[in-house]
Amino acid sequence: MIYTMAWAISVCAYHLLANFNHRIANGLPREVNLEDEVVLITGGAGGLGGLIAEVYGMRGVSVAVLDVKKPAGEQIEGVEYYECDIGNAEDVQHVKAKILNDLGQPSIVINCAAAPIHGDTFLDLSANNFAKTINANFLGAVNILRAFLPGLIESETGGTFVTVSSVLAHLCPANLSDYAASKAALSALHKSLAMELRQMGNTNVKALLVEPGQLGTTLFGWLETPNRFFAPVVETRELAKEIIARVDAGDGGVLRMPFYADWFSWYTVLPASFQILTRRLSHVDVVMAKSRDKRAMPSSILKTRNVVNSEDDGVVVEKDIL
Repeated sequence: MIYTMAWAISVCAYHLLANFNHRIANGLPREVNLEDEVVLITGGAGGLGGLIAEVYGMRGVSVAVLDVKKPAGEQIEGVEYYECDIGNAEDVQHVKAKILNDLGQPSIVINCAAAPIHGDTFLDLSANNFAKTINANFLGAVNILRAFLPGLIESETGGTFVTVSSVLAHLCPANLSDYAASKAALSALHKSLAMELRQMGNTNVKALLVEPGQLGTTLFGWLETPNRFFAPVVETRELAKEIIARVDAGDGGVLRMPFYADWFSWYTVLPASFQILTRRLSHVDVVMAKSRDKRAMPSSILKTRNVVNSEDDGVVVEKDIL
């Protein structure tokens, strides 16, 4: 009985302190009225950004999606799509003028665009591909924030900017030098901007940094999960739900999923020997090479089909062997 009470008290104390710490770090939430909000999402033609755009569009919110191509099929009512290479600053400024004219000043800016993963070693990766990753993952976000952050700051009702980075910004696996570098720069940019807003005394612009593990999207579809116990795949819908909940609540801070990502800050203070052991247990430094080798297999093997039964709905589906 005593142990149960002690455990309950410790859990309550932890959550109270965590909430207090969050409020000290991020201030009180801003008031969000979805009828007046305009949401801008980069990379919103599919994947995580597409889900977020779909949810807000279905709720009647004005949504602007920026992507290099418009999504195939029927478009969502209430969502306006703009073809834009966010890595091109002039292109972003041109699209900005269209959005301001069509929808008004965005009050919620979600940087969700990401470049495909190459999975090559640093020396095998071409300078052109390295630059493309940096341009799409990092400089694209820079261009978007330069264009739309001033509007958030000047607005009387404030706004929210969301940066979708990755836990790889801290983990830095082998064969991911370009991707890890771009995400590390992205996380650093976000944190620095959040501190600049604090120094300005602006408490009405909220900054939400999202650093998930491997996402279950087509971008990572060919990637073999290294270890489902140590590094489970993040369900895109669950992450989208959490991001939307934070934005709707007018909150900022840091959002990490799944559980290992949330505790990852402790990894950096571990002794080097424990860090190496953790990396070996998770296979994080070998998964890219293995997945790349599978992707490079002859197409006749990759196209082999396997018929499996879905336990959820009893439907027989075909599944590519990758």
